[in-house]
Amino acid sequence: MPLNRRRFARIAAAPVAATLLGVRPGAALAAPDVRADTISAMRRAAVHMDEHVSYRGGYVWNYLPDLSTTWGEMEAKRTMCWIQPPGTPSVGHSLLDAYHATGDEAFYRAAVRTGLALVRAQLPVGGWNYVHDFAGRASLLDWYERIGANGWRLEEFQHHYGNATFDDAGTSSAAQFLLRLLLERGDQRFRGPVDRAVRFVLSAQFSGGVADGGWPQRFPSFAGSVSETHWPDVLPSWLPPDVAHGMEDGEYTQHVTFNDDVLGENIKFLLMCVSGLGRRDLLRPVVRAMRCLRRMQQPGPQAGWGLQHLSRAAGGRPAGAPAGARSYEPRALATHTTQTNVRQLFHYFRLTGDRAYLSRVPEAIAWLESCPLTAQQIAENPLLAGRTHPTFVELGTNRPRFVHRFGSNVNNGAYYFDHDHRATLSHYSAGRPIDVAGLRATYEQLSALTPAEVADLKARSPLYRGEEIPLPRYFSIRDLELTDLFRDAPFPLPAVTDAEAAALVADLGTKDHWLTPADAVTNPYLGPGPATPYDGRAYASKHVGDVYDTSPHDPRTPPEEPPYVPRDRPLVISSSVFVANLGKLVAHVSR
Repeated sequence: MPLNRRRFARIAAAPVAATLLGVRPGAALAAPDVRADTISAMRRAAVHMDEHVSYRGGYVWNYLPDLSTTWGEMEAKRTMCWIQPPGTPSVGHSLLDAYHATGDEAFYRAAVRTGLALVRAQLPVGGWNYVHDFAGRASLLDWYERIGANGWRLEEFQHHYGNATFDDAGTSSAAQFLLRLLLERGDQRFRGPVDRAVRFVLSAQFSGGVADGGWPQRFPSFAGSVSETHWPDVLPSWLPPDVAHGMEDGEYTQHVTFNDDVLGENIKFLLMCVSGLGRRDLLRPVVRAMRCLRRMQQPGPQAGWGLQHLSRAAGGRPAGAPAGARSYEPRALATHTTQTNVRQLFHYFRLTGDRAYLSRVPEAIAWLESCPLTAQQIAENPLLAGRTHPTFVELGTNRPRFVHRFGSNVNNGAYYFDHDHRATLSHYSAGRPIDVAGLRATYEQLSALTPAEVADLKARSPLYRGEEIPLPRYFSIRDLELTDLFRDAPFPLPAVTDAEAAALVADLGTKDHWLTPADAVTNPYLGPGPATPYDGRAYASKHVGDVYDTSPHDPRTPPEEPPYVPRDRPLVISSSVFVANLGKLVAHVSR
C-alpha cells in the first residue's frame, strides 16, 4: 500500500543538494481570488470528512455515500477505523498539511480529532494493529471471526493476534502523525502516546546476533500464531506433482522483515524523533538497523534480499537466511525487495558518508541483471505485462518461483508454487518492474562524489547535526524519503494550475465530498466457506474466490462462475482520493 507523507523546504539549495535530492523548479503563486475560493472548498471538504464521514475522527478507506457500507482493505464495520494507509493517519497528515498551507483552524481541529482517534486505537504495548473497533474488543473479535477469517487472500486478517504490526507502515504512519501533532503546538495529549510508540519500536527491535537491529512484522510474539499453511486433504486432479506450499519456515511474523519496507519506515520515525525531539539516544538503534539491512544481504552470486530473514537458526538453516512468509510468499529472494533495499543503502550512505554502505551494491545489481523475465514468459502471461523481473527467485538455482492457487475459498483452497509462469495470481503480481539502469546510475553518481561533497551531505544529516531540524512541512503530497529529513532539503511542490484546482473545486460541488468509482467491492458474509473440494480453475487468477470469500475484488471482472456477473463499480467516498485531491489543492494554494 502506498504511504502519504510530505515535506516543505527551501527550493533554493546548493547545487550538490539539488542534484542528490532531486529538485524541480517551482511556480508562481496562485491568484488571490482563486486561492480564496480554493481554501473555502478545501475547508468544506475537510469539515464534511471530519463531521459526517469519520467515526470519532477515525477513517477507513471507502464509503458508500450513505455510509451503509464501508471498507478498509476488507469490509469494515461502521464503528471501525483503519490504521494502515490510506486510512486514519493518511487523512490526518493531509488535514495537518492543509492547516500548514492555509492557517485555517478548521483543518487543525479536524487533524487533532483524528490524532485523538489514533490515541484511542493505540494498543497498550505502544503500537497499532491494522484496524481498531471503537465498539470494543467483542465487536472486533466478531469481525475477525466472520469477515477476516473468510478472506482467502488476506492471511494477515484471518487470525486475531492481539498484538501490533509494522506491516504496511501502520504503526510508523500513526506514530509519525502523532509526533507531528505534538511538535505543532506542544499538545501534551500526544506526549505520552508518542513516548509509548518510541518505546514500542525500541522494544521490538531484535538484539544480538545476525538479526541485531532488525524488526519482526508483529510484536510482541503471540503463542497462538499459525505455524503452517492449510493444505486440504483432497487435491485437484490437475495439480502438478511435487509442488511446494505453505509457510516453509513456520510462523513468519517473527522473522526479520523487509516486506513493505518495515525497517526503512521505522528508521524514518526514529530519525523524525531525533530531528523533532532532539532524541540523540535514538541514533544507536538507527545505526543498528542500517547495519542489519547491510548484514542481511546474501552472498554472491545471489546477492539480494528476501521479504523476511530468519532471526535465529531453524530447521538446519542459519540465522539471516531468507525465510518464507505468507503462504503465497515462498522462501526465496525477492527482486522488488532487493531494489528497495539497494535504494535504502543509497540513503544510508547519504546519511553517514560511509562508503561501506555502497560496497556490495554492484553485487546486488549484478544479481538483478542475472534473473530477468524472458520474452516468452511475458508473452504467455498477460499478468506479466510491463514487468521486467520475476517477483521471487529460487535460492541456489536462480530460477523464478511462480505462485498459484487452487480451490474456491479459504477452506477448500490453498496456494502453491512451482516454475510454471502461466496462470499466476492476479492479487499478488508474479513480476515486478525493476529499474536496474536507474540503480546503476545512482550508484555511479554517489560513488563519484568528492570528499567535500560527502562532507556537505554529512553536515546536513540528522545523524550528525547537534541541534533539532524542523520536520517536513507537508506529508501528503508524496512519500517521504529519508533524505527529506536533511537540513534544508529541497521539497518542490507539484505544479497545479488554476484550471486543475478549479476542476477539483467544481467536482466537489455542493455535496462537499468527492465521489469516485470504488476500486473494489466485497461479498457479504454468508458463513464459513464449504470444505467441499473444487476441481475447477475459475478462481486461480482472480482477486476473489466463491461467494463465501470476503476478499475485495473488481466487480467488473468477477470469476466466470455463477452467480457472479459483471457489475459497475459503485461510487464511493474514498479516503485516498480525499488525501490526493486535498494534497493537490495544498500545493496549489502554497505557491
